Amino acid sequence: MSINPSRLRTAASMIALFAAGLGTAHAQVDCADAPATPAHHTIEANAETVHWGYFSKEAEPKAVIHSGDLVTIETLTHHANDDASRMVDGDPGAESVFKWEEGAKGVDRRGAGPVDASIHGRGAGEGFGVHILTGPIYVCGAEPGDVLEVQILDLAPRPSGNPDHAGKTFGSNAAAWWGFHYNDLLDDQKREVITIYEIDSTGMKNWAKAVYNYQWTPQTDPSGVVHETIDYPGVPVDHDTVEKNEAVLTDVRVPIRPHFGTMGVAPREADFVDSIPPSYFGGNIDNWRIGAGGTMYYPIAVEGALLSAGDPHAAQGDSELAGTAIETSLTGIVRVTLHKADSLGGTPLEGLDFPLLETADEWVVHGFSYANYLDALGETAQSDIYSNSSIDGAMKDAFRKMRRFLMTAHGLDEDEAISLMSVATDFGVTQVVDGNWGVHGVLQKSLFSGAQ
Repeated sequence: MSINPSRLRTAASMIALFAAGLGTAHAQVDCADAPATPAHHTIEANAETVHWGYFSKEAEPKAVIHSGDLVTIETLTHHANDDASRMVDGDPGAESVFKWEEGAKGVDRRGAGPVDASIHGRGAGEGFGVHILTGPIYVCGAEPGDVLEVQILDLAPRPSGNPDHAGKTFGSNAAAWWGFHYNDLLDDQKREVITIYEIDSTGMKNWAKAVYNYQWTPQTDPSGVVHETIDYPGVPVDHDTVEKNEAVLTDVRVPIRPHFGTMGVAPREADFVDSIPPSYFGGNIDNWRIGAGGTMYYPIAVEGALLSAGDPHAAQGDSELAGTAIETSLTGIVRVTLHKADSLGGTPLEGLDFPLLETADEWVVHGFSYANYLDALGETAQSDIYSNSSIDGAMKDAFRKMRRFLMTAHGLDEDEAISLMSVATDFGVTQVVDGNWGVHGVLQKSLFSGAQ
């Protein structure tokens, strides 16, 4: 998903952000000897286990694991307050995260901005990053240059805690001001529209259906700040101020494809990094293929890797055109495996410096407008990325990554790789709403079946 209020930032305000005191390094982690059999860890989602709106190499680990361990990880959508009755009430973990009373929030900092909200006054962190991320997870032995494998074994909807909605899960889709459509509406009337979807949390139905929609109206948060648009995550919507339309998408069933919209390791370039633009470390890739049965590979940039996951989605199409997916809450089970740098030669992971997805049938490379925008754009990268992205840049990056992957993993020469990309590789727009736009390239494994 996602929102990018960062488009409003100036270079000067970004410099101020980084001058605002960014915390201290996490304490030295004590890695005991690995157990004889892989351990299974559980990280519940609550105000003590999530960080909101940023990746950070300074974040305190919420679990310490060894290669091969399993982790059950609960994740919450940052859009749950679009309908708190359905997505927050009765759920102790969600209630602790979304708690917001005058002078107190369950999770205060929401974004990579200054805690004193000295730039726009929207709230701590300024909403410069919006995703609720569970973790991070410290992987013993992980060092820069290694590769982290995250195999997604299962993803299940988090049931509503409200007894009035037993057996159901809900999600929110925001057609918002950062969406690709926003400046091309037929009536030229700017509006943000929230659509609430219902999902069967028992797993008996594999589709979502719309319940109602409403147009965003100015919302006053418990701290007294008025939000004319969706510019800060977790603002509770007063449903007395909106008009619900329940005659919406009747007889439409949206196939669910549960996936992590945002998952990745900590980047090295800054202490706090906006969770919205994806990059070499993964992050907010927003590819619906990153679900159960998929395996992600991430180049490790800092000691311990510091893996975090969140931004869970029930369904999304390629491009995520209007701004978000069906943002819902999910619980996943993953297996985490560490691949040391000296073991990567002659494997598909050799030289990997971008997030790579493997499924049973495909390899998927992820290209971005900037392969590493934090390095390419310098000190003001976290603000400048929003005005410098292009599909052209993302396509070029995806082409270069697929070319190298074919040459490295499959031993093709450059001419062979270029031919195969044109005749048998599918390139598509991953997303156009996350600042650093994405293009993915899908390579079918069966293309190489003749060698078996």
